Amino acid sequence: MSIASQNLTGLLLEWQQGSSDALAKLTPLVYDELRRIAHRYMQRERSGHTLQTTALVNEAYLKLVGGHQIEWKNRAHFFGVSAQVMRHLLIDHARRRQFARHGGDAVLVSLENAETMSSQSAGELLAINEALEELSRLDQRKGRVVELRYFGGLSLEETAEVLDVSVMTIRRDWRVAKAWLYRWLKNR
Repeated sequence: MSIASQNLTGLLLEWQQGSSDALAKLTPLVYDELRRIAHRYMQRERSGHTLQTTALVNEAYLKLVGGHQIEWKNRAHFFGVSAQVMRHLLIDHARRRQFARHGGDAVLVSLENAETMSSQSAGELLAINEALEELSRLDQRKGRVVELRYFGGLSLEETAEVLDVSVMTIRRDWRVAKAWLYRWLKNR
């Protein structure tokens, strides 16, 4: 584990124990990585989608800081949870967009400064989410591998660390999960 990872893990543990000083030190260390994860999500959106990376990062950060107490294991665990939070924020946003398109009332969007995502993009995101949920029902670990690798941008090694399995297991799960998702989405 590198010195930066050890320092980050130490700050996560201090924050978990209630240190606001640790949170203040932690924020600048994780912000760029959170932006990178959010940017990966936003790259998968249609070109007309104007949801801003910064808005997604800020909303995820608020959920992480203000949410329930999480027992952080290490740096990879923190970024894995962050990726999951961002994915859920985008899914919620897509669901609200679909609801409005199908006659729902005005939608309160929690992502400040976010403009409307296209209906087609919202539908695609919901289809991917539905496929990932189905995969997770069949094999929870493979679902987490997809979430961490594809959406979170974690490496094979980081994913293995978060899930506490070998890199070879992650490599195998990743290959099988991608094939399963491809077939599921193609046959939909």
